[in-house]
Amino acid sequence: MVCGGGGRLGVAAILAGLRSGFLHLQTSFVHTQFDRRPSKVVLHTSMKVELLPALTDNYMYLLVDEETREAAIIDPVQPQKVLDAVRKHGVKLTTVLTTHHHWDHAGGNEKLVKMAPGLQVYGGDSRVGALTQKVSHLMSFQVGSLNVKCLATPCHTSGHICYFVTKPNSSEPPAVFTGDTLFVAGCGKFFEGTPEEMYRALIEILGRLPPETKVYCGHEYTINNLKFARHVEPNSSAIQQKLAWSKAKYDSGEPTIPSTIGEEFTYNPFMRVREATVQQHARETDPIRTMGALRKEKDHFRVPKE
Repeated sequence: MVCGGGGRLGVAAILAGLRSGFLHLQTSFVHTQFDRRPSKVVLHTSMKVELLPALTDNYMYLLVDEETREAAIIDPVQPQKVLDAVRKHGVKLTTVLTTHHHWDHAGGNEKLVKMAPGLQVYGGDSRVGALTQKVSHLMSFQVGSLNVKCLATPCHTSGHICYFVTKPNSSEPPAVFTGDTLFVAGCGKFFEGTPEEMYRALIEILGRLPPETKVYCGHEYTINNLKFARHVEPNSSAIQQKLAWSKAKYDSGEPTIPSTIGEEFTYNPFMRVREATVQQHARETDPIRTMGALRKEKDHFRVPKE
């Protein structure tokens, strides 16, 4: 029991200790077996993407240009795991692509740049740690011979950036790293934005990318997202099939990522807000109001255990 003149200081010290402990818990121990799952390499013709599971359900992505052996890392929350992957592939890490400032995406930036000095850190928000280059919508730069275009998708956070990666003069599918804007069969919470902003992000920006574009998102939320999608469109065979596939993948220790932009339009309710079945469920006739109604419902949705 703390009493007397030192009571306030004692309580403040206890609270400070609890806060410090919580932050340490966040960055060090909020792991399940998920971050020990094996990584997965997705081979494109001229680039390679390694999915690196992190924390409780995050993904980091090592993007390798096969021509120059130069690499970028997307959202490196666990720096040591990133550097282990870099050494395994024998590539030169030059670039950090940060989708947004939340700690589970940008929280490893400062440590990584200390461990690997000279990295260029890109992001769309001054809150991103170790930022060296603030980017804006449609700004482009190179990682080796790969072209990276920045797509501003504010809503989850006001400075959220998705990264669209292409290989010039190549017929292979592009890739887009969507952080917490677009998930497989879902989208991020509207922490700092509006339904109008998420509609623009999903439909007018990401939705206009080539349908074959591979979608690499920030979290393994697929199964729960698809259960909500099934609630919205219970008669959809596309959702039923994707859910069964996703459960099998996850149970075998494999990621459910990537999907494609074209696929998302078949089972993602937030990409389907113009569809009559989705609007009927939301009891709306306007796609933007439908977006808002779906997000509100999803925020309170109890995922069935099965």
